[in-house]
Order: sequence, then C-alpha cells, then structure tokens
Amino acid sequence: MLVVDMGGRTSKSVLIEKRDDRLAVTRYAMLDAPIFDKRISSELLAGHLREIVQKMDARPKSVTLTVGLDDVMLKQIELPQIPVDDMRLVIKNNTKAYLQQDLPNYAFDCHIFIPKIAPSAEAISKTPIAPKLKVLVGGAKQEFLDIYHAAVVEAGFAMGHVVPGLIGPLNAFEVSLPEAFAGETVALVDIGFKHSSICILDRGQLVLMRVVNIGGDRLTAGLAEMMNISYAEAEGIKIGMPGEVQAALEAQVQPLGRELRASLDFFEHQHDRPVSRVYVCGASAQSELILQILHSEMVVECRAWNPGESWQWALPAQQSVEMEHIGPQLTVALGAALSAF
Repeated sequence: MLVVDMGGRTSKSVLIEKRDDRLAVTRYAMLDAPIFDKRISSELLAGHLREIVQKMDARPKSVTLTVGLDDVMLKQIELPQIPVDDMRLVIKNNTKAYLQQDLPNYAFDCHIFIPKIAPSAEAISKTPIAPKLKVLVGGAKQEFLDIYHAAVVEAGFAMGHVVPGLIGPLNAFEVSLPEAFAGETVALVDIGFKHSSICILDRGQLVLMRVVNIGGDRLTAGLAEMMNISYAEAEGIKIGMPGEVQAALEAQVQPLGRELRASLDFFEHQHDRPVSRVYVCGASAQSELILQILHSEMVVECRAWNPGESWQWALPAQQSVEMEHIGPQLTVALGAALSAF
C-alpha cells in the first residue's frame, strides 16, 4: 500500500508491506506538492501520484491519502449505542444539533472510544438508559473526496482509505511509545506547513484537539523578513540554527509556544492533571533550538520523537541512513497507514 500525506508544501509518502504480523516500510519519498496554495484537481493529483510511484520504483496495490486540516472537520461528541452506519446517518441528518453547524454535502465517519473501565453489571442494572458512547466524528465535503477517489483511479490504483491527517500522530504514538500512551498525560504537537495541531492524551484517551494557525511557513517567512534574506535561506538556517539567528527565531516561535501553552492550561484547569511531556513532530522538530524555545514558553519538556522505531524497515541503503532525520516528517503518513491496515 502507498500512503501519501498530502502536506501543504511537501507530500510525504511511504510504501508499506504486510509481512506476517508486522508492517514493513520498503520505500519513502518526499516531493513538492503540486500546487500548495490552490485547490487541487483530480488530474493534477493523479499526475502527482504517478510521479511518487515512479520515484519509488514500485507498483502498489492501493493508495491511502490523508486529508489536511483545512479540508476536514473533527469533533468529539456523545452518541447513543447504535451501529456506526446508523451514527453516520444520524450525524448527516442532524449536523446542526450534533456539530453546531450546517454541513450540507458532507460525508462522515465515526470512531468509538472504548471506555477504559467497563461499567459493572450492577451499575448497568441501576441505569435504565444505556450510557452514551464517546465518538470522534470526521467529516469532509463529498466533492473533495470524489476528487481524491477519481485521482487514485485515474492514476491506475485501487482506492484504499482517506484518513484525517490529525489522526496520524495519535496512531503512530500509540505504536511507537505504548507505555507513555497508556500511562501518561502527554501532548502531541505536529508543526505543519500552514498550521500546527495539538492533541492531549490522558492515559490513552484523547481529551483535547486544537489547531493553531501558525506553522513552519510562518516561522520561515518571519525569519526571512527579520534577517532580510530569502525564504530558501531562512528555511535552511531554521533547521541548521547557527547561534546568531536565535533572537530572530525566538520572535517567530514564541507566539506558537504561547498558543500551545494556552491549550495545556485549559486541559489542566478542566482535569486537574499536569501534562508531563510534549512530543513534537514535523520538519521543524529537527531543530533543537525550536524545541528549546517551545520548552521555555510551555514550561514542559519538549522532545522530538521518531515514529519509525517500532516499525520493520526494508529500505534501500541510502534511505536507511537518512531515516533518523527524516522520521519525524513521516509521522502522519505512518499513522495513516496504521488506520488503513
């Protein structure tokens, strides 16, 4: 299966094979997105998929794509204990009631959060009405999904899954750091191109999701303006980080840190539990200085994490060498693969 994380500026792709009871990554590719500031067409996306496959020198059986933060709606709600197919219909016919907005011509899917502690038989007998289920609802315009499907078919592949990009880090974290996932209260921050997302996990339960309109593009553009250099030069030193750019970079990263800290404050006030650690992924997570600035603003340890440590790797020699640095950028794609399988 080919899994493509359709990023704002760069597409991150992984080729996955199922080997016995494990998933193996056999190739990865990173290509410039076709047109990252315009709505993509099925023809343009189909050509991009062919380019990815050609670069990988592979022929996948199916293609799974991620949906970016601009094109998907995610919300946690409570629903009666009914089949998932019925949940989709209930939401589609009552978006105003359940999602607080009218969403015509949307397609929806649901994920049920299994309670950590199942109610006892005594508790069930005392409750005349079955307790509601906590459900994560995802929705996207049907027209947008049709473009994805048409592109995959036009490129000559079978359509696999369409996965909200926000889900990728959650899946990848559960597999790569299962003890922290199940036993700690942590925040996962994905610094994307146009946006950053933060998800707070409390001992295996997703309790908060938020999107911040500050991403790597804004950090780079701000750095370029302050230092009177080109965007490309700023992108290079944002990760390389010579000491003389620290003050300029701090001015760009501090607003992101404050927004993320506000999310931690909200959670800690509501649940009376501290967040013990922040795990950061995305291209900007390669910068130790960015992590240090976020730590200073959030007052919580911030560390990059490599989701690939728990996978089986069967990469060409050169890609194996690069994996340590590239891994955090593949988090969404690897997590989406787990959803697809």
